[in-house]
Amino acid sequence: MESLGELLSQIQSPQLKARSERVMRELFEDPLIAELLQLHPELDRSQLTLHLGKLYQYVKDSRSCAACPGLERCPNDFQGHYTKLTVETVTAAPDLYERKVPCSKQLAFQHETEVRKRIRSFYIDERALKEGYNAVEIVSKDMNRAPAVGRVLQYINEVQANGLSSKGLYLKGHFGTGKTFLMSYLLHELAESGYTGVIVYMPEFVEEVKYVMQDNQRLKEMVDTMREADLLVFDDIGAENLNPWVRDHILGSILNYRMNRRPTFYTSNYDLPDLEKHLSFTSKDGEEAYKGQRLMDRIAPFVDVVTVNGSNQRRAT
Repeated sequence: MESLGELLSQIQSPQLKARSERVMRELFEDPLIAELLQLHPELDRSQLTLHLGKLYQYVKDSRSCAACPGLERCPNDFQGHYTKLTVETVTAAPDLYERKVPCSKQLAFQHETEVRKRIRSFYIDERALKEGYNAVEIVSKDMNRAPAVGRVLQYINEVQANGLSSKGLYLKGHFGTGKTFLMSYLLHELAESGYTGVIVYMPEFVEEVKYVMQDNQRLKEMVDTMREADLLVFDDIGAENLNPWVRDHILGSILNYRMNRRPTFYTSNYDLPDLEKHLSFTSKDGEEAYKGQRLMDRIAPFVDVVTVNGSNQRRAT
């Protein structure tokens, strides 16, 4: 295949030839090409003439990146990538080679995509998982929750330093104090370290399970996902309308499997004694204290309770 330089040399039209020579001259006068020649004196201009297409793409991509409009509006031919030139001696003489390299924004996007793949959610508002997380910002929104934020950060640091333990956190507090957001932050930070996570909004999960009871395969996939995740969050536990089957065979099965294996986390408006009362009662069988206690034996010993103080941020917005 002929190079662009060879094709230009065959141009017969005087006007077109003059224009082509001007473009070639401007290209060789470009500071980027001058720098390339300075770094690689083994190359001469006649060699580079054979690679005008590569040089043009290199300059074009470099200019676009210098005035980067953002990854989504990247004007380069290969979005999120730029042309990188290298000089290599593959045969007898040095020659110019090009390759497409991901830019820093593309690498950050790829990394964040991989992180998000490690987190699954059931019935959680996806906006909570797509927030940009910043510990200082989390505290600054309401200084009253600073102790709770500090405990979550401490837990993250401990896992990153020592690996997973079997003990999770139980975040209790009033409506809108940021409990779900803190758990989403924890999942995101530990996903950065390679851990998988699942967060489940309990009221909708319990209702959904009632409808999929006859779909054994789907139900098994849901339960297995929760059992096997490195980190599992039951969000707003205590707000669901339990029935005996979900409590004893689904929730009980998941917690029985995870205790002493992997940490489970909770957010709730209840403290632990009130949660036990809630779990003891179902709409079908009424109060069964021993069943609530049996479930709490799989919760209370495996969490540290963290009180999340603060005002209702939902009303603030």
